[in-house]
Amino acid sequence: MTQSFDYIIVGAGSAGCVLANRLTEDPAVTVALLEFGGSDNSIFIQMPTALSIPMNMSKYNWGYKTEPEPYLDNRRMDCPRGKVLGGSSSINGMVYVRGHAMDFEEWQAQGAKDWGYRYCLPYFRKADDWAFGSDEYRSQHGPLAVNNGNNMQNPLYRAFIDAGEQAGYMKTGDYNGRQQEGFGPMHMTVKNGVRWSTANAYLKPALERPNLEVITGALSQRILLEAKRASGVEFIRDGNKQTLSAKREVILSAGPIASPHLLQLSGIGPAAVLQPAGIEVAHDLPGVGENLQDHLEFYFQFRCQQPITLNAELNPWRKFLIGTRWLLTKKGLGATNHFESCAFIRSKAGVKWPDIQYHFLPGAMRYDGNAAFDGHGFQVHVGHNKPSSRGTIKVRTPSVQDKPEIIFNYLQRQEDIEAYRACVRLTREIIGQPAMDAFRGPEIQPGESIQSDEDIDAFVRSAVESAYHPSCACRMGEDDMAVVDSETRVRGIDALRVVDSSIFPTIPNGNLNSPTIMLAERAADIIKGKGMLEASDASVGLGQDWEILQRSTSA
Repeated sequence: MTQSFDYIIVGAGSAGCVLANRLTEDPAVTVALLEFGGSDNSIFIQMPTALSIPMNMSKYNWGYKTEPEPYLDNRRMDCPRGKVLGGSSSINGMVYVRGHAMDFEEWQAQGAKDWGYRYCLPYFRKADDWAFGSDEYRSQHGPLAVNNGNNMQNPLYRAFIDAGEQAGYMKTGDYNGRQQEGFGPMHMTVKNGVRWSTANAYLKPALERPNLEVITGALSQRILLEAKRASGVEFIRDGNKQTLSAKREVILSAGPIASPHLLQLSGIGPAAVLQPAGIEVAHDLPGVGENLQDHLEFYFQFRCQQPITLNAELNPWRKFLIGTRWLLTKKGLGATNHFESCAFIRSKAGVKWPDIQYHFLPGAMRYDGNAAFDGHGFQVHVGHNKPSSRGTIKVRTPSVQDKPEIIFNYLQRQEDIEAYRACVRLTREIIGQPAMDAFRGPEIQPGESIQSDEDIDAFVRSAVESAYHPSCACRMGEDDMAVVDSETRVRGIDALRVVDSSIFPTIPNGNLNSPTIMLAERAADIIKGKGMLEASDASVGLGQDWEILQRSTSA
């Protein structure tokens, strides 16, 4: 017999774990949570400094790749997604950024009714367990622990912040509070030295509830439909096809790639995409897989004149000592992601809120965690966070085993190219300030010979990488290209929702884990029919004279 639950949630990631917890707070509600990945019980996941390891393991990463990107020298770009309890929150960099308040005003302007900042802020606070106190922006009462890691013990962190101020930018004590713009400490989702994924924060506290069943090893392959109503989910487990029935709703939280793909596999999507893939059209919904967005970044690398960087910690013996200390105490360099200072600035005058983000790292290394060069160095990751280029996700065949066609069209638009020129020139100006004089050695990457627009463009095309923030391909809104409405319901299909970063109308200015959790917290109240938390009237900091100045010292 087919098992029946009130709600079936597909995907135990950043959103799915939140929903599983919040929906089962009502003991009368039964929930099944389907996840193909398995346990997150690995030192590589739980120890923050090991973040590069699970992201490079096929056990924990779906390993998506794009098609050759036509505006990036036809490079195929990695697009990692978590395949484990906690999803991408179990393999990400643990950086906590809500986005700018105006990002959510942008959502509302694009048709996401009641998703403006004043409605979202209460749900950021509901999730928040902020280490440094409560105010109208932050809370200490939520499940998601947020702090500054080792509190910037390395002097390079503060030198970067001071350099930003010397270059004419603001400082900000809390970029997740009133004022995002400026230079300041960076926040991470770590608790007592352990990665605080949504599996740890939300799912594990709910596992003892008898009304929650977590089914791992379950590869969801289609949503079952009865006419225009979702009735359940078909999945493969241990080589066998199985089904679950949903008495109330099916909720897709499979992530920004898998959710649009699973809709298309179920016959929900553009007929022009489904029919060539051999899929019968159940509901022609043209926006599924469209509007795909992501953040790109590259990193500046400099030699450091003082032997104080993480490059001294990258040999096997030092890594062993760091890991041993972490196992015994959950402290030291193992307890941080090492991104402990950051900045958000505007690329040019007339940009209303920040569109460039910096992560500062007191070491020079590659994404695989190995040293970039011999000796000491530091690097700053920089990217333009409000791209105008758009991509697509398209199903290839009726089999879930065949990954979809993914293309972001990175740097398709001239304004995005010009923004990366600003990234290069503004970063050099910042690192060139007196605060960095005692540390700054020669520029290794891009290299001092890279100066002209043409040279910068060529460098960016060859060196830029995804910041791993795919989103927006099941856009929320009310127009014909919207996939879900403002209550996260799939348009034209009853009892089916999508709740993850795929429904963002536009990509926020920052890392996406925090806004995804906020989205799921708010969606849980919508699903439960509770109504919204009381809207906030907290003020928003915008740079003074932003219309005519690229930087300002007050907000």
